[in-house]
Amino acid sequence: MKSYEVNFDGLVGPTHNYGGLSYGNVASQSNSQQSSNPKEAALQGLAKMKALMEMGFQQGVLAPQERPDVAALRRLGFSGSDAQVIERAAKDAMPLLVASCSASSMWVANAATVSPSADTRDGRVHFTAANLNCKYHRSIEHPTTSRVLGAMFADQQHFAHHAALPAVAQFGDEGAANHTRFCRDYGQAGVEFFVFGRSAFDTRYPAPQKYPARQTLEASQAVARLHGLSDDGVVYAQQNPSVIDQGVFHNDVIAVGNGEVLFYHEDAFLETDKMLAELDAKLGKRGGNFQSICVPRSQVTVEDAVRSYLFNSQLLSRADGSMLLIVPEECRGNERVWQYLQGLTSSGGLIREVKVFDLKQSMQNGGGPACLRLRVALNQTELAAVNPGVIMTAPLYDTLTQWVDKHYRDRLSENDLADPQLLLECRTALDELTQILKLGAVYPFQIN
Repeated sequence: MKSYEVNFDGLVGPTHNYGGLSYGNVASQSNSQQSSNPKEAALQGLAKMKALMEMGFQQGVLAPQERPDVAALRRLGFSGSDAQVIERAAKDAMPLLVASCSASSMWVANAATVSPSADTRDGRVHFTAANLNCKYHRSIEHPTTSRVLGAMFADQQHFAHHAALPAVAQFGDEGAANHTRFCRDYGQAGVEFFVFGRSAFDTRYPAPQKYPARQTLEASQAVARLHGLSDDGVVYAQQNPSVIDQGVFHNDVIAVGNGEVLFYHEDAFLETDKMLAELDAKLGKRGGNFQSICVPRSQVTVEDAVRSYLFNSQLLSRADGSMLLIVPEECRGNERVWQYLQGLTSSGGLIREVKVFDLKQSMQNGGGPACLRLRVALNQTELAAVNPGVIMTAPLYDTLTQWVDKHYRDRLSENDLADPQLLLECRTALDELTQILKLGAVYPFQIN
């Protein structure tokens, strides 16, 4: 039976803004307080989805969240009508209002960790929504994320859903941004690769000194247990603390993997040789031929990687066995990175082609092509069981672009977040979107 890696891209929400909320994310902090363009952001993301669909890749879409999150503000003591809650938050605690308006759910690499049926004990595809408890503005996402994923992957015969891990520092979980799967074929048993920044309980593991390590070893181990993964199908590796302190807040900012290939920076991990040997041995036992491409620091520095988001790219397998790398425009704008990529593709190696996409609106807030997608490996039967409304087609693309043009603003500043009308605009748009994507009632305003 044929199997696929389906990329479900996050649809950028109507409140996309540059709040500078993510300490440790250089792009997010450096563009704080600038005006954003939600309409352009959503259309840029949709253009990437359409392009990959037209290249023959399976492509889906994941809906954004309701923002501002009035319920979250109520839990923090603001009361009155929805408009009054927003007005009082703007007056008394503007940073909380900004956080409640964040459109960060667009980066669905953080939405969940996904294990395909070929790897799990019960033969189902498993999803665990990420608690994202390192940042308040992201920690409020997982209840809606769980409902949306449940509406997309509803057939319990094929799909299993787990609640987010306990929302405490010891189990900080950032989802698939720190998770990669290696396999010979998407339908065959593979090796799931969990990257953590620190251990909550074992002091032998060093920690970064400047920026927080968001993913813990204990969270990764818990997800592996929940998904029913076997020990011989899992590898844990620690991210280099020094690169976290240089702005590498997730592993997908310094490494990307797919199929049998890991593309990574020389400084990405601790104990790299040991990690590579374990991946090679475990994938070999499952019929795979592990291969790695190391980008030397002498050619691309960590700073270059962070500024260009070279590794926050999509590594895609083509039918002929070659690989395609989807990178943001910022890679072409960095002379050293672009020179490296030109040499990489001309060498006749594993990665044969690079395609560049303009994702400036997302990039300025700290998310590139890899941040925007959640990968789900599905066989034909499982793919047929997915809610068809979320699978990208040419008619769906046209409908969604019209929907964005109808509902989204083309400029949004911090002051605009205090406009109660923005909440009404967002709810009207999302109510229509759930009908387009056939999701049913997944948002709090539809349920309460």
